[in-house]
Parts: sequence; C-alpha cells; structure tokens
Amino acid sequence: MPEQQPIVILFDGVCNLCNGFVNFLIDQDKNNQFKFASLQSDFGEKVLLENNLQTDDYQSVIALENGKLFIKSAAVFKIIERLPNWRWIRIFKVLPTFLLDVVYGVIARNRYRIFGKRDSCRLPTPELRDKFLG
Repeated sequence: MPEQQPIVILFDGVCNLCNGFVNFLIDQDKNNQFKFASLQSDFGEKVLLENNLQTDDYQSVIALENGKLFIKSAAVFKIIERLPNWRWIRIFKVLPTFLLDVVYGVIARNRYRIFGKRDSCRLPTPELRDKFLG
C-alpha cells in the first residue's frame, strides 16, 4: 500500500479554538500525516484565491488532500479519517451534510466570543517548524 501524502490543514491562526484543534492534531499525529498553515499566511491566502474563497472572513477549517479541497464538516471528517483512535466520530456522517454544516457554521460564527482570539497568528516552535507551511 503506497504511503499517503500528508493532509494540509488550513486554520484561522488567531482563533483559540482553531489553535487548540491544531495542538490536538499535532499530539495525535504520530505518523506525520498532517501539515499546517494559517489561512492568513501567504500559502493559505494563495489556496483561498486559487479556489475563489474569501480571504478576509475565515469561517472554516480547510483540508487539502492531493489537490482536493474539503471545507467545513467535510474537512473535519477528512482529518478524522487519519486519526485511528477518533474514527468513531464518523458515525455522525449519517446526518445530512447541510445539517452538519449548519452546526459547524454556528460554532464558527461564535468561536471568538466563546473561545477568544489571539492578537497574532501562532508561530511554530523550532521542533514543529517542518509541520507548518508559510
């Protein structure tokens, strides 16, 4: 079986919830299956522009796998597929995508108010620098 390419995860770099999710994924990523970039980075902005997505209102985590973009709940499920201990979450895929995306949207719109916001994007530690794209 060929080795899978890492999924690139684009996240809101100033969102505390998003940064917590990235920290969780880094802790779970024993096989280097993920790379990360903030949506505010040059790399993130390039991906957004290439896919005709907003570059100033970050309402979704984005997963990029082999050139294909996944957003909102589809991105979460794509990421979860790579986490053996968390695959049980896929049981929620029985729900309609539009419903999952509505719930995702409510959380996304309220994340700063509930979880807070940073003044600037996170900077990776030297040990994690190879996991982050510019």
